[in-house]
Amino acid sequence: MLAAFFSVGLSYTIHLRFFPLFHMSQWLSATIGSLLRPKKKADVHRVSAFEAMSTALAGSMGIGNIAGVASALTAGGPGAIFWMWISAVFGMMTKYAEIVLGYRYRHRDKKGRWYGGPMYYIKEGLHCPPLAAIYAMFGTLAALGMGNMTQSNSISNALYDVFGFPPAASAILLIGMCSLAVLGGFSRISRMSAVLIPFISLFYLAGSMLAILLHIDRLPGAIGLIFSEAFSLRSVFGGVAGYSVFQAVRTGVARGVFSNEAGLGSSVLAHVASDEPDAVRQGMWGMFEVFADTIVVCTITALVILTSGIYDISLYAAQLPELPDGIVLATRSFSAVFGSMGGYFTAFATVIFAFATLLAWSHYGSQCCSYLFGERSLPIFRFMFLASLLPGCLIEMDAVWEIADVCNGLMAIPNLIALCLLYRQVAPIPRKHL
Repeated sequence: MLAAFFSVGLSYTIHLRFFPLFHMSQWLSATIGSLLRPKKKADVHRVSAFEAMSTALAGSMGIGNIAGVASALTAGGPGAIFWMWISAVFGMMTKYAEIVLGYRYRHRDKKGRWYGGPMYYIKEGLHCPPLAAIYAMFGTLAALGMGNMTQSNSISNALYDVFGFPPAASAILLIGMCSLAVLGGFSRISRMSAVLIPFISLFYLAGSMLAILLHIDRLPGAIGLIFSEAFSLRSVFGGVAGYSVFQAVRTGVARGVFSNEAGLGSSVLAHVASDEPDAVRQGMWGMFEVFADTIVVCTITALVILTSGIYDISLYAAQLPELPDGIVLATRSFSAVFGSMGGYFTAFATVIFAFATLLAWSHYGSQCCSYLFGERSLPIFRFMFLASLLPGCLIEMDAVWEIADVCNGLMAIPNLIALCLLYRQVAPIPRKHL
């Protein structure tokens, strides 16, 4: 799977002439820059490019940016962050290709709304309905695993660690909140995401930057540790006494994919609903999504943990089981800087990020389930989605992450096959966009 993600991402990066690196000003202008330009009033029933991207970003910018980064540092060491960056650079072009293919094979429903996704470019582009059905089946399972249980588990852990809130009570609260939001359909989800994601992202980045600035003297050492541990000889020969390079690569790429979802095809289910007519421009929103998610937010989280003084590489390299992990490690890192307010800050960010992710994945799962069994199956899926919140809040975190990684891998296989075989249908970036 590591080879597959790297190979597909690298091949599209070369095919599209390293566009994210050499034309950064162009795609930033076409995405974030477009928000500063005047726009016509949109139909309330339509979904704008920004709303579609916000929903996709809600699906990816969640617990992976906080608990996922902390888990990467625990399991793979600081070097894992470097490999998260590499997966993001290649993932930008992978996600662009997914969106372009999604646009090529999207359709309108009876109400004039756009819909589509990997199952449609697999079915109509590859002419392989069985593989499309397999993707939809794995996508439904991933919505219950990665999109649901990991988020609810981290919310439960954060609320318990900071407020002593019982996990069962967290499950009941989440079920009630998600029930109210999910019943409003994608239109409500996209509009909520367009409000929640910019707000919580700016709030989290501001608090994280302040935490780093308060320990600015430790920043050069933290950055140096990321690079040195990515390739260090000590890591190569450390064995059980230290992190291995394989651990860093495997954990970094796995958490990078978990965070930005490039290669899974899941975010296409949100992007294709946009009323943006230009597939290239919407694809650039996908590139920005990966950049904001992994290069910006994940890096900031890692630097907070590494500069806080809580993370001791010698202890974590020994893989001591009693050390804090996941959301607990992130919470204690912020608390080391801000005191008790750090716990409240992390808990608030975790709940909002994870709640937005839950909403986005409820849409992804419903689209996959609807493809398999028709719209009549949606009430059953929604019941299963809400019911999955309970075990997500109650079971051990390691088991939840294993379930998420398995779901990721199963979902990625048919999508990566399609990306390889439909390679020629993704044209180089037109000159007018350069």
